[in-house]
Amino acid sequence: MRNIFTLIFVFGALSLFAQKKKVVATASMIGDMAEVLSGGLLDVQTIVPIGGDPHLYEPTPSDASLANSADLILKNGLTFEGWLNELIANSGTKAKTILVTEGIQPIESAIYQNATDPHAWMDLSLGKKYAENIAKALGELDPENKEVYNFNLEIYLQQIEELDKYILEQVKTIPEPQRILITSHDAFQYYGRRYGLKLESVLGTSTDAEVQTSDIANLRKVIKESKVPAVFIESTINPKLLQQIASDSDVKIGGKLFADSIGGKDSEAPTYLKMLRYNTDVIVAALKGNIPTDLKENETRGTNWLYFGLLGLALILGSVFLFNKMQ
Repeated sequence: MRNIFTLIFVFGALSLFAQKKKVVATASMIGDMAEVLSGGLLDVQTIVPIGGDPHLYEPTPSDASLANSADLILKNGLTFEGWLNELIANSGTKAKTILVTEGIQPIESAIYQNATDPHAWMDLSLGKKYAENIAKALGELDPENKEVYNFNLEIYLQQIEELDKYILEQVKTIPEPQRILITSHDAFQYYGRRYGLKLESVLGTSTDAEVQTSDIANLRKVIKESKVPAVFIESTINPKLLQQIASDSDVKIGGKLFADSIGGKDSEAPTYLKMLRYNTDVIVAALKGNIPTDLKENETRGTNWLYFGLLGLALILGSVFLFNKMQ
């Protein structure tokens, strides 16, 4: 009898899970917001995996299957997911697609016509609009629980406002001449505009842009003239070029920032809000000259390994040369 009740309970639980409507977000920041606002009442999944670069992402057949099974798709837009329209068309999905940046005035490109900066989530005052658009979409998808989503939204908006205030206050503690944020790609323009930082980067707003020699020269000039103590690598971008520029310019790597993806569950930035708080703490500390010891040690260790590696290679080549001469 006990086994029968156990089976009934298990199948009942599975049935309840299967009845959850599926929400598919394109990127992890959007997925995290939807997860928080849904309160577990919906099955929220994300297309681009954590740590992936949405600018360069190439959808897989499983992504088409995921889109096909969705009841709602949440996208950032603003040229962020250039691959999404083709994925939706190929998937045959009947899901409604919602633009979570609806109502946000994007930063326009000063170089390319009709091009916009998609990284609006980096400004928490705009993050509120993301949350409102997502909560509204969840309520329309699941009207029976609309009040729950609106209740969750009110709590979430309070948390956003508190963090927004915290970041504004923290950035003000950086000496004004050092309020220059140099990163791998131009993902922090909204952040800089909101919180009072000048932005410079190796790449433009999209990570698939080609690096120009003039861009590197300009960045080195900015570093030299501003005398910033640190530059910052990003979690989704190869750090080698910026590390080389930092080494050539005699500045430190201030830390790793999260921009196009939140971090994993065991990282410093497992949620949207924790990502922005962590980024801020790293930026403020480094631009005030307080670079963690472990970062300095890692940088030195990396330089030493490179030095000894090249030295070893030179010795080997020298030995081979002498051996050949003796033959």
